[in-house]
Amino acid sequence: MARRGVVLGAGGVLGAAWTIGALAALQEHHEWDPREAEVLLGTSAGSVLAAFLGCGTGVDVLLDHQRGIVNAEAPDISYDPDRDSGRGRPPMPRLGIGSARGAFRTATRPWKVTPMGALATVLPQGRGSLDPIGSLVDAVCPAGDWAGHPRTWVVAMDYDTGRRVTFGRAGAPAAGLREAVMASCAIPAWYAPVRIGGRRYVDGGTCSPTSLDLVAGLELDEVVVLSPMTSLEYDRPGTVVGRLERRFRRAVTKRVLREAAKVSATGTKVTLLGPGAEDLVGIGVNMMDPTRREQVLETSLRTSMAALRAAPLAAAG
Repeated sequence: MARRGVVLGAGGVLGAAWTIGALAALQEHHEWDPREAEVLLGTSAGSVLAAFLGCGTGVDVLLDHQRGIVNAEAPDISYDPDRDSGRGRPPMPRLGIGSARGAFRTATRPWKVTPMGALATVLPQGRGSLDPIGSLVDAVCPAGDWAGHPRTWVVAMDYDTGRRVTFGRAGAPAAGLREAVMASCAIPAWYAPVRIGGRRYVDGGTCSPTSLDLVAGLELDEVVVLSPMTSLEYDRPGTVVGRLERRFRRAVTKRVLREAAKVSATGTKVTLLGPGAEDLVGIGVNMMDPTRREQVLETSLRTSMAALRAAPLAAAG
């Protein structure tokens, strides 16, 4: 059996919907359960899905939940994306710079912080609550505990240093799965930073949309990367905002491709999937817009299947 890893990237409400569609396609087409991965690495919305898989929740359960289908044998997943995401709009943030320490570190050591990480420190602190995400994780993992899968890794950024932290990995600060996932999802200026062990953390996507480079050196045969913020083909949006979003998406994609090259150089095959042109039409420009979830999910099921047919998984190494 090939040693595979699964990397689930950042992408908000719609990114989660797209990723669940891609996971379902992956499982169906290759007859392989992602829960069997050697490592489950999640960032932001991807950390929620990695947590579920790491705790033994199957893709079918996640798919049913997205479709509003009640499964009596599934965990009590009470999270309502339409309600609990703020209906696609953040509450008014607090006044002032979010992290004066982080901003100072960025100014004095700019090479230590990513551009998104630098921006996160100067944006105001958000007021949104991630308690619904915490309750979502509580449904599959007792408070204070970690996932049963020994390599469930969750990425966040230390708000005051800009340092990337991989909870669940050897040497990382101690944290419960609930707190780690909430930290990974704390979008700057939208949600309040999450305190763990006396330090403040924000969305891991500020360091990287996937943190794919973290699996380099694990001697995997293959890593499957599902990245909602990464695209290799594009639509042609007719609005200025749409074109700006696609320009940002291209920059994000370049970073992920650099990370993929680093992993490939170690002998690990990288299979990268992201939204294509048809997916992007459904996603639009606001990844937190819950009204588009169903369309994004169903499109992803179809387009991800087509992409996987063109990219066979690695055989046993």
